[in-house]
Order: sequence, then C-alpha cells, then structure tokens
Amino acid sequence: MEPQKQAPTPGDPVAWPRGPSTSQTPDDEEGPEGNTAPAAAFLGAEADDACADALWELPVEPAERRPECSRCSRPQKVCLCPFLPLHPLHISTHLYIIQHPAEENKVLRTVPLLAACLPQDKCKVKIGRRFSEERDPELSTVCRKSDTLILYPGAEAANLEEFILDSPIYPSTIIIIDGTWTQAKDIFYKNSLFRLPKQVQLKTSVSSQYVIRTQPTNRCLSTLECAAAALSILEKNDYIQETLLRPLQALCSFQLQHGAQIRLSKEHLLKNGLYPKPMPKNKRKLRKMELLMNSVKI
Repeated sequence: MEPQKQAPTPGDPVAWPRGPSTSQTPDDEEGPEGNTAPAAAFLGAEADDACADALWELPVEPAERRPECSRCSRPQKVCLCPFLPLHPLHISTHLYIIQHPAEENKVLRTVPLLAACLPQDKCKVKIGRRFSEERDPELSTVCRKSDTLILYPGAEAANLEEFILDSPIYPSTIIIIDGTWTQAKDIFYKNSLFRLPKQVQLKTSVSSQYVIRTQPTNRCLSTLECAAAALSILEKNDYIQETLLRPLQALCSFQLQHGAQIRLSKEHLLKNGLYPKPMPKNKRKLRKMELLMNSVKI
C-alpha cells in the first residue's frame, strides 16, 4: 500500500512539472494532484502578500542628515563660510532667482552660496515651474516694470553690456532661471510673465569654473557665475564677480581633492571624439548633438 501523499500547505513551495514550454500559466497546466497545485500557489501568493504588507508596517528610522551650516547651507564639516564675504555685498540691483524644484535638494547647488553673499532684501529665490499673476503677484509686478531684465540667451536677447549703455532707463532688477538647460527652457517658454521683461544675455568667451558639473557647451555658465557676471556689469564693480566666484572655486577644489573629476562640456567631448555614449537615434536629439559639434547656439 502506497503512503498517502500529503497536500502542500500554503507556505510550502509548489513543484511544477517541467514541460516543453515555459509560457504556460497555472490554469493551463495541472499540478501533481489535479487542481491542488494552483490552489496552493494562490494561497502561497496570498501569504507572500501578507508578509509584504507586514514589512511596510514596520517602523522605519528616518535617515539622519548631516548638520548644515545656517549660512552657506553646506554640511558643517565642509562649511564654505571662510570663503564668503564677512558682510553681504552692498548692491543696488534686485536679483530674482527662479529655481526649478529639482534643483532645491541637489547637494552641489550654487544658489545658496550666491544668496549667502548678498543682502536678503536684494536676493530672492522663487521655487516652481509655473508662475502667474494669481499665484505670485509680487513676481508679476516685477516682470511688468520697465526697469526689469531677464537673463536668458537667444536670438532676441540683447548683449547686457551694450544694452545698459543705450537704455534710457537703467535696470534695477534682473531675473535669472536656475536649473538644467532643459528645465530653464521649459520655465522660460511656458511662463508668459518671463517674456515681459527685456531679454538680455552675457557675451563672454570665458569657460565655466564650475568644473564638477557637465555643461552643454564651453560657453555655458552656472547660475552663480551668471549672477556674478551680470551684477558686476550692472553695478560697474569687478570686485563683486571676484567675491561671488570665491566660494564656487573653493567648492570645486574641495570636491576634486576628494575624488570628483573635472567634467568637460558635451561640446568639447563631441568635437574631440571623447563622448562616451552612442549618438542618439532620435532625430531632434541628434540634431542638437550636431549643433554642439558645429558650435551653433541652440
């Protein structure tokens, strides 16, 4: 007399007979005891789900953030305050930074360093992707003033240095968008408020000193560098640019000493055959790559 086979319990693994195809479902294939195996598998799946639900209910200890410096927003162990001016720089220009939300929590962001160098009433950071008169009446008022500029490159943008020489009204406010070039483009073109101020750009052949982050072209600058150059032009004071760049230089130097590598621009990598990724198949992206190789502004 053969021993009676014991039916599998809900927690036991179920052995399925090997067949010529692996595409069958439990409904297509019988187990050792007719329909017993599918039922056990179903119960086993329920048990697994219950275990997963129980894991979600376990208390999770929040990750501890390193204590940050209240002025430069860097971790206290790598505080950059020694490279900031003792007192905020005296400027008459109002600076508005429109920051994409994705930039707010990045570790190596430059806006906190910029804000730490300037008076609080002269530097305001607005975080968001969409702005309107209803959502931000203050920004709407600023954009409608005739002495407000927005720094964004393009065919319609005037050279900042040339513009202030010919403008009958001297600018008192400048707006700068903080984000990747894709994010900045999205913010600029999808917010009609930002096309109200006069559009200006910087005419410079200087490469970015923010060497720990990849830029599209050799002429692209970080938000801090743009603000430093623009404020030094508007205030007619080169010392402002030197002072604002000092903490950025210290940040890059520290990162390079602790394992970071110099990031060359995409333009440089493409022109010298060093670009590590295959060329995109998407025609629009491929066209952008070709423009970078030919040093055409996009």
